[in-house]
Amino acid sequence: MANNKLWGGRFKGQSSHEMDEFASSIQFDYLMFNEDIQGSLAHAKMLGEKKIVSPKDYELIRDGLLSIQADYQNGSLQFDLANEDIHMNIEKILTDKIGKVAGKLHTARSRNDQVATNFHLYLKSKLLNVDKLLDNLKDVLLKLANDNIETIMPGYTHLQHAQPISFGHHLLAYYEMFNRDQERFTFNLKHTDISPLGAGAMAGTTFPIDLFLTAKELGFSKVYNNSIDAVSDRDFALEFLSNASILMMHLSRFCEELSLWMSYEFQFIELSDTYTTGSSIMPQKKNPDLVELIRGKTGRTYGDLNMLLVVMKGLPLAYNKDLQEDKEGVFDTVKTVESSLKLFTEMISTMKVNKTRMYQSTLKDFSNATELADYLAGKGMPFRDAHQLVGNLVYECIQKNVSLQNLPIDYLKNKSDLITEDVYDILKSEAAVSRRNSYGGTGFEQVKKQIQNKKK
Repeated sequence: MANNKLWGGRFKGQSSHEMDEFASSIQFDYLMFNEDIQGSLAHAKMLGEKKIVSPKDYELIRDGLLSIQADYQNGSLQFDLANEDIHMNIEKILTDKIGKVAGKLHTARSRNDQVATNFHLYLKSKLLNVDKLLDNLKDVLLKLANDNIETIMPGYTHLQHAQPISFGHHLLAYYEMFNRDQERFTFNLKHTDISPLGAGAMAGTTFPIDLFLTAKELGFSKVYNNSIDAVSDRDFALEFLSNASILMMHLSRFCEELSLWMSYEFQFIELSDTYTTGSSIMPQKKNPDLVELIRGKTGRTYGDLNMLLVVMKGLPLAYNKDLQEDKEGVFDTVKTVESSLKLFTEMISTMKVNKTRMYQSTLKDFSNATELADYLAGKGMPFRDAHQLVGNLVYECIQKNVSLQNLPIDYLKNKSDLITEDVYDILKSEAAVSRRNSYGGTGFEQVKKQIQNKKK
């Protein structure tokens, strides 16, 4: 009994249903339907223009592909597991529509360069969308930072109060992270915007094709220089998964802070009811589920990256069936990144900031200790001596349950005759922040300049 697959001429036996099910990718690569139609239309047009197929055959193929696209859009298209993937499903449907002339579409083309082309087209469109989503997030962060230039909060190291800072300055730190993410995705686009179409199975073709014509038709900026590399390269997908993992790590860090800031112990912020949930047993609860989910989904992107790295690590050139495993993780990460960016941006745009609570948390925490040390160093005391003196003062304050700014002036003068009444102005949280005007620092004027620079 002859094999009824489109590639089955060499085979006499049929593959088992279990084999078809195991080898099939239609259950996920249908997501590249539009890309497959787009690639086939460009290839067919090139075949017609180079007179590899007749004008009549080209028109039949073109109209058949457009008809399939219309059927898909109105929901009347059915895919068959036995046809393995989206590419073979479309070819089978095209054959049913226009007859054997459909087979001419595959002239000078292999599934290897076809699959790679579709994957490049798919990821290129997704990279452009991620870029827009990052733009939106950065715009919201700039607005939040601008609204909170003079909102004072404790800065942390080791999760301990370190120095007072501008909340706007803290937000701009995340802006910088997301800006680097955007730059990485932009570079990723450079390696994605390359056409593999025309590489054939791995050695090119004997037909007089025009790779540059199809590349232009599909909107690619260049073509692969090597046909083997064209069908075996998945660096662009690995770059995306790596970049996505770094982006999700940044979102996760931000989510961790939002979760802390929303807690009863902090009460720095309040998240909208739209992005929080309640408890099935505890009526008072307002849980930051969205930030926890984004934090949790970060692990999915790490897993997808690791999976593809492991798939690629032992593959000889050129194409191997292992490469069927390149897409599902990318599709999963695309969905995770797009939904995370969209929802996170909406969530922080509606976030309420408790400015008073933030400021109050800097009043009794000794985060102004460095100010006193700098004050003494500025009057000529070696900084290490000043550090020791202030450290001893902090210890004494803890024993007396009093803050540095509440110590009497005589007590302070007894520690050093360099201390005068002006020390109390220096010890204010707002002074500690505003005086730090080194480039990139938390000083109010510096934060304003950074925001203006970013708006430009």
